[in-house]
Amino acid sequence: MKRAAIIYNPVARRLSRTRHLLQRTIETLAGEGIDAKLVATTAPGSASAQARRQIDAGCGLILAAGGDGTINEVANGMLHSSVPLGILPGGTANVLARELGLSTDMTKVAARLRGFQAARISVGSLRLGSFERRCFLCMSGAGLDAEVVYHLNLDLKAALGKLAYYLGGFSQVFRPLHEFGLTIDGLRYQASFALISRVRNYGGDLEIARGASLLRNDFEVVLFRGTQSLRYIPYLMAVALGQANRMPGVTVVRGRSVTCEPVEGQDIYSQMDGELVGKLPVTAEIIPDALTLLVPPEYLAREQSLLQVAVCA
Repeated sequence: MKRAAIIYNPVARRLSRTRHLLQRTIETLAGEGIDAKLVATTAPGSASAQARRQIDAGCGLILAAGGDGTINEVANGMLHSSVPLGILPGGTANVLARELGLSTDMTKVAARLRGFQAARISVGSLRLGSFERRCFLCMSGAGLDAEVVYHLNLDLKAALGKLAYYLGGFSQVFRPLHEFGLTIDGLRYQASFALISRVRNYGGDLEIARGASLLRNDFEVVLFRGTQSLRYIPYLMAVALGQANRMPGVTVVRGRSVTCEPVEGQDIYSQMDGELVGKLPVTAEIIPDALTLLVPPEYLAREQSLLQVAVCA
C-alpha cells in the first residue's frame, strides 16, 4: 500500500466545489506512509481503464474519490485483482461510504486507512439485453426508482444534491406505473419497483434491504407491487419505520440470479448504483470472490456477527 492512485471525478459535486480536499487528502496519506498520486477521470467510463492501467503500473492501492457512480466505474476495472479498493466519499449520496460507516470527510477516512482491513467480497453484475456485463457494488433498481433517475434534471442534481432525487420522486406521484415480470432463482414475481441490493441503505438515508450485506454471496431483492404511484406513500412510511417487509404488496426474496422483463409495449428503465443503464430486459447475477475492498474493522466485525446470527436462525 505504499504506492496509491486516487482516481477522482473532477465534476463530482463536493470535489468540484472544494478542490483543496484532494490535496489535503494526499498530505494526510503521506503522513500515513502512503505515496498517492491523482488521476482524474476524463469521460464517462474512463475510470475503469484508468484503474487497470494503475494496477499494471504497480500501484498497490486504488482509491476511488467521488460518488457511487465513480466507485462503480473504478471497481469495474479491478475485478479479480488482488489490489484493494479504498473509498474516499465525495459524491451526492455516498451510499457505499455510509454502508461502511465512513466519515463524509475524506481526509478523516484517509487518516484511518492504515487501520482498515481487506475484505474479499462478491459483487453484482448486470447485463442489459445482450450487451456486455457491468458490475455493481451497491444495488440495481428497475421500475419506479429508475424512472426517477431517467427524468432527473442533472443541473438540479449539481445544485441541490440528494434533494433533486426527492423532488424527482415527488414529480412521479400522480403518474401511473407499469408492473413487470421477474424471475428470481427460477421463481416468478411481479413488481412496479424492484430493488436488487447488496447493501442495506438506499440513497444514504433509508434502509430498504435490511438483510443485505456485502459479505453475503447473494442479493436481497425487495419487490413493491402497484400501478398507482400514490400507493408508494405508505410504502415510504413503512420503509422509514423499518416495517416494509410487513406491508401488503411488499415481498422480500433472497437470490443469486434476477431477470427483469417488461410487459410488451412498455418501456421500463433500470439503474445501477444510481446511474441510468437503460431499458428492460436486464439480468443481475452474483460474481463471487470478485473484489478486495478496504473496510473499517468495526464494519467487518458487525457484519460477521450478523451473518452468524442469521445462520443460527
